[in-house]
Amino acid sequence: MEWDKQPLTWPNRAFGRMVECRPHRWYVQEAGSGALVLLLHGAGASTHSFRALMPDLARDFHVLALDLPGQGFSRAGARHRLGLEPMAADIAALLAQLHLRPDAIIGHSAGAAIALRLTQILPVAPRAVVAINGALGHFKGVAGWLFPALAKLLALNPLTAMIFARTASSEESVRRLLTSTGSRTDAEGVALYRTLVADRGHVDGTLAMMSQWSLETLLRELPQITVPVLFLTGANDRAVPPDTSDLAAARMPNAEVVRIDGLGHMLHEEDPGGTAARIRDYLGRNGVGSRPG
Repeated sequence: MEWDKQPLTWPNRAFGRMVECRPHRWYVQEAGSGALVLLLHGAGASTHSFRALMPDLARDFHVLALDLPGQGFSRAGARHRLGLEPMAADIAALLAQLHLRPDAIIGHSAGAAIALRLTQILPVAPRAVVAINGALGHFKGVAGWLFPALAKLLALNPLTAMIFARTASSEESVRRLLTSTGSRTDAEGVALYRTLVADRGHVDGTLAMMSQWSLETLLRELPQITVPVLFLTGANDRAVPPDTSDLAAARMPNAEVVRIDGLGHMLHEEDPGGTAARIRDYLGRNGVGSRPG
């Protein structure tokens, strides 16, 4: 979507701006003061996913949220740089240009994988990471080879995004898609995701990200990530099996898992207040201070 066409009612719009940092044109939202917390959404979402969590955290922290390149209002300047490794490198370059050094990184789903990769490549590693239903597992069985191949094939067809945007953006289709993740989404959430799914550029960027996505290196190097990591896992998550977090944490030297009953894949949207409280507690235990006074 184009920045100048952003709906006036878009969440936290007053905190948003565009930033040119090659090769992409980034949409970022920034609010609050204190220790810097970076928010990274998952595939197919945008900063709107943190519409309630961001202002809650901004009461005590300096919060920066961004749309991943090619998604939401960020423009991908290099379509071949939408996989995990180049995307993490380009986010690191953006942070350097803005002279920002995250004290903590919060990542949802695929955003959690990016957060963990950033701990390895940033000049100064964050003090803590919170992975919300982190997508850190391989697809099993036939899906293990079929899904990546299918995503690549779809991304190569220029008509795919247009067809998907036209056929899958009805309110009922979007509501069904969100429900399939195990989360309960309110009317506002459905409307916001519907806006994204109806946009050909956003769908194309999401497909390109999926087609280039590879976790091989990150999963192999999990034991080398020493930054404290909290895995927040929704027990009802039907998009990423909850035991994915258990398996990842077991291979890391400084990780813990909190499983939350009654919530699904988008637990931070279902219960932003409870999620913010858990984040505050974990960051405080790991030396990430809130705003003085």
